[in-house]
Amino acid sequence: MNSTKRIFILAAFVALSSMAFAQKAEIQNYRQSDQTGVDQFEDPKTGGSGVEEVEVKIGGGLALQFQALSQETDFGKSEDFPSGKFQELGKNFNLPTANLDLDVQLYDGVRMHLRTFLSSRHHNETYVKGGYLQIDKLDFISEGFLGGLMENARIKIGQMEINYGDLHFRRSDNGMALYNPFVGNFLMDSYSTEVAGEVYYFAPSGIFAMAGLSNGRLNQSVTNTASKPSVYGKIGYDNHDEDLRLRLTASVFSAGALGGETNAIYLYQGDRAGARYYNVLDTVGTASADFRSGRVSPDMNARMTSVMVNPFIKTGGLEFLGVAEFISGRKANEDGNRNWTQLGAELLYRFGPSENFYAGARYNVASGELADSNEKVSVNRLNIGGGWFMTKNVLTKLEYVSQVYNDYPASSKFNGAKFNGFVLEAAIAF
Repeated sequence: MNSTKRIFILAAFVALSSMAFAQKAEIQNYRQSDQTGVDQFEDPKTGGSGVEEVEVKIGGGLALQFQALSQETDFGKSEDFPSGKFQELGKNFNLPTANLDLDVQLYDGVRMHLRTFLSSRHHNETYVKGGYLQIDKLDFISEGFLGGLMENARIKIGQMEINYGDLHFRRSDNGMALYNPFVGNFLMDSYSTEVAGEVYYFAPSGIFAMAGLSNGRLNQSVTNTASKPSVYGKIGYDNHDEDLRLRLTASVFSAGALGGETNAIYLYQGDRAGARYYNVLDTVGTASADFRSGRVSPDMNARMTSVMVNPFIKTGGLEFLGVAEFISGRKANEDGNRNWTQLGAELLYRFGPSENFYAGARYNVASGELADSNEKVSVNRLNIGGGWFMTKNVLTKLEYVSQVYNDYPASSKFNGAKFNGFVLEAAIAF
């Protein structure tokens, strides 16, 4: 990059920063990026008015881990297994990950979100994760246009993280790790960024519904002629009073119908940043390619239907999050469908001033049939740990993780595989 470009970028960043701090931007219907946003899911529908000019909030996230994991496997011990060697795991820091966020109030009831990954496990270059336009009022058409409807309705459109299930609201998103009480995400990490549109309705009773449609692609190109739309939706109840928070949602996702036999499906492979447990069960020479190490995918690229149910209960400092997920689908070269199931439970106790300490555990299991062989396998993971919000914007967490692979065939590198150990993570978000 030449000097002129560097000076221009620096000047633009300083100008945007000055604008943001001078205005103390208040972004409408926005999930806070600090501790106050931890137990939020969809962006709140809080209204707001009186926006007279464009307001800009510059934010971001930074995460760094010290990893001390060990691994065991029967890799290479079977005559049926091809020769190879696993990467040796040491005790050291991982490469830090970082995000840059721009949230812009464009008009009364209209805002934009843009997230850029400055560094990630999978990409060393800066690249845009995605962005969207969120519309909570239609006053830009005419003042009060469909005001009665829009008091409870919302429209989102963009290249964005699709709203399937509730787990993606608590996952670590590259450098943004403040919402996640543990270091890793769930085994089957349902997350994808696609060109999509979503329509919401939030009833005053706490019942809400969402319908979404995406083009089914992670990377966009007019040459992706095999792409078929994906449809998804969510219905739920979310009630929060002084002593009890009760939320229950059910989501569905369907992709690859109407003859899309070669259509790729990204719901469990859509994270371009990479998984959090670095280099576990990686063979020599594949560390850069196997950036999803430690995760489980149902491996379906032709047709897939997924259903996820998530209960969330919080009373006092006690907090429970659950998942029951059922997936059915197949690859393009398979005749019949295979099935996978994910079950999980997360129990936390938050305590101290402003609940700035917590301790808890998560148990997660994914089981199903392997592609091509239909052999039934399972993977289970246990996380035990806790955290300390040093400030609303700074979190430190320590966890013990144990992950075990069961019933994988001798021809698989996961035959008899397991890893366990401790990970310490520091997360900053603003």
